[in-house]
Amino acid sequence: MQSPLHTDTWRTNHVGHWLRLALERFDARVLALMGSHPAVPLGLANLAARGQVGAAHIHITRHLDLQGTRLTELAARAGMTKQAMATLVGQCEAWGMVERLDDPADARAKRIRFTPAGLAWVQAYQDAVQQAQAELEQSVGPEVATVITLGLEAYASQ
Repeated sequence: MQSPLHTDTWRTNHVGHWLRLALERFDARVLALMGSHPAVPLGLANLAARGQVGAAHIHITRHLDLQGTRLTELAARAGMTKQAMATLVGQCEAWGMVERLDDPADARAKRIRFTPAGLAWVQAYQDAVQQAQAELEQSVGPEVATVITLGLEAYASQ
């Protein structure tokens, strides 16, 4: 009998591998939908359509509160370093998606907040996620999609 270490199949035949591939596919579909969404400002739509907006930029979309969030909190939510998040915020700021404002609770701190163009981006993101979710359900069936969602929710919340 051969040892499992003598084969390579175990490296790509596990749930973590399939989760990563599924997330990449889901995020790519969401970004493609956003690139053609009528509510997305033209500049942001062009960036999304050309692949200039990536999964890292989605962290801001997923984790930035609508009323604004401090950079350190945003980085922690996204699982990124403060420096990496600052670079990402700088890009999004240059694109007109977010702005930095003084934090009323701490004069030394800044809050990151969506601009009106950023809020349009968030709405398009919501629409794109809903459509990608519906496509997933159509692909695997609503029962399987529900089991996947419930199972991942239970696993992630432990």
